Amino acid sequence: MAVQHNNSVARAFAILDLFTENRPHLTARDVAHELDLNNVTAHRFLHSLESVGALVPVSRGTYRLGHLFVDLARRVTSHKVLADAVQPVLDWIVETINEGTMAAIFETNSVVCLATSLPRRHLFVDVRPGMRLEPYCTSHGKVWLASLDDKTLDKVLAEMPFVAMTERTITRRETLERELQAVRAQGYAVNDGEREEGLRTVAIPVRGRDGALVTSLSVYGPTSRMTNEAITEAKTVLFQAARRLDQALYGHSKQSHT
Repeated sequence: MAVQHNNSVARAFAILDLFTENRPHLTARDVAHELDLNNVTAHRFLHSLESVGALVPVSRGTYRLGHLFVDLARRVTSHKVLADAVQPVLDWIVETINEGTMAAIFETNSVVCLATSLPRRHLFVDVRPGMRLEPYCTSHGKVWLASLDDKTLDKVLAEMPFVAMTERTITRRETLERELQAVRAQGYAVNDGEREEGLRTVAIPVRGRDGALVTSLSVYGPTSRMTNEAITEAKTVLFQAARRLDQALYGHSKQSHT
């Protein structure tokens, strides 16, 4: 049985999607032109969105997004909401590849563990939700650092201590910057015993539909098991997991992103 969609709801969200950073204000004429509506219908939708606080008039006939979305964003982007969404995805990764996996966010220049899932076989690494990790010597950290714009990255790296955790730790800013360029180009990051001896990890970014990073996902295990072939397999599984997380966060919308 085909699911019936409410076209008015879909049209309302199409109007909201017209607002961008470069176009913060819209008129009924703009909406009518962009969505092929008549002016009366465009006015009716704008007034309806204003009545529920989704839009706020800035002058006669001109609107901006209302702070209703700020309140909604706080609920959606809370750590618990994201952790709840990502946990089943991490569990699926472990079932598929039988290695440890973790999701992380970037906060106050630190990688913060959001959620983990452990394999049936023994792992000697103790990583728990809420734990803070150094960004310069972790695969998650490299993913997040690589996502920063040049100005922000320069500030973050200037404050980074670059303490040697193992013999493999990158302790020179120039070396890390070259590696971050590679991470941007290839779309993933590897940590080869740079924080924990004998531990190898691979991490990928998970982006929202606005292009911003939502979280990062990793697979980790001992170097004896995490060979180059295993890293390649883990990357494939992680990218599949990212698509699963996209569905968990956004539902089965026809809209896609890269």
